[in-house]
Amino acid sequence: MRIDLHTHSSASDGTDTPAELVRNAAAAGLDVVALTDHDTTRGHAEAIAALPEGLTLVTGAELSCRVDGVSMHLLAYLFDPAERALLAERELVRDDRVPRAKAMIAKLNALGVPVTWEQVARIAGDGSVGRPHIATALVELGLVPTVSDAFTQEWLADGGRAWVAKHETDLFEAIRLVKGAGGVCVFAHPAAVKRGRTVPESRIAEMAAAGLDGIEVDHMDHDPDTRARLRGLAGELGLLTTGSSDYHGSRKTVSLGEFTTHPDVYGEITRRATGAFPVPGAGGV
Repeated sequence: MRIDLHTHSSASDGTDTPAELVRNAAAAGLDVVALTDHDTTRGHAEAIAALPEGLTLVTGAELSCRVDGVSMHLLAYLFDPAERALLAERELVRDDRVPRAKAMIAKLNALGVPVTWEQVARIAGDGSVGRPHIATALVELGLVPTVSDAFTQEWLADGGRAWVAKHETDLFEAIRLVKGAGGVCVFAHPAAVKRGRTVPESRIAEMAAAGLDGIEVDHMDHDPDTRARLRGLAGELGLLTTGSSDYHGSRKTVSLGEFTTHPDVYGEITRRATGAFPVPGAGGV
């Protein structure tokens, strides 16, 4: 089985629609794909309706969190999307996205960059607006060659010249909320140092004690030595280890299925989840 547990669609900051994403996942030879848009489950219904036969969908979301003043992401799988407490928190995070984007645009304008809200809104379309959409605007304006090149201290990285803080859920509260909604929690790309400050690995033991299920080890932002170190840490703490592409369509160079999760780990995730179940493909529409 080929299992990719971290992808994004145009419901947040990917370029594939949810329907296109599941079709592309099937074409890439995946057996299981998780749709984990940022702080939203809005793309799930479209993905399910288009799900090809032979492909299973794991519903989820990538939650914006903070611990010790450091931004981080928590992958939440197979939770009940209608559970009120987690839904209310996701809405708080989403509602802050537009004011934050406009504040970042104002900072860019003050730096002499002629980006506009209208341009960023056009790029975001129906998705939840975020930094990748602003980064795409900088690419369009010729300021940076790629979206990744916009995530530096010069531009949009945490603490960068045009960065603005956003509402983020306390990490330990997020774990509690996901667990309360019957979901499974995995710390996304925990050692992605190129993105900015990372959470000290010493804190991961506390996360495990609070209910964290696993850490994303095999990821494009982790070199081989980092993966080996994280795998050892997970073994010491009894955490699951996942692998995934963090696919964003044409917004990033990584391909669907470039990194994958072992079937035994996937089986354990589905065993632990009580909020929702994986959806088998029925041929799509």
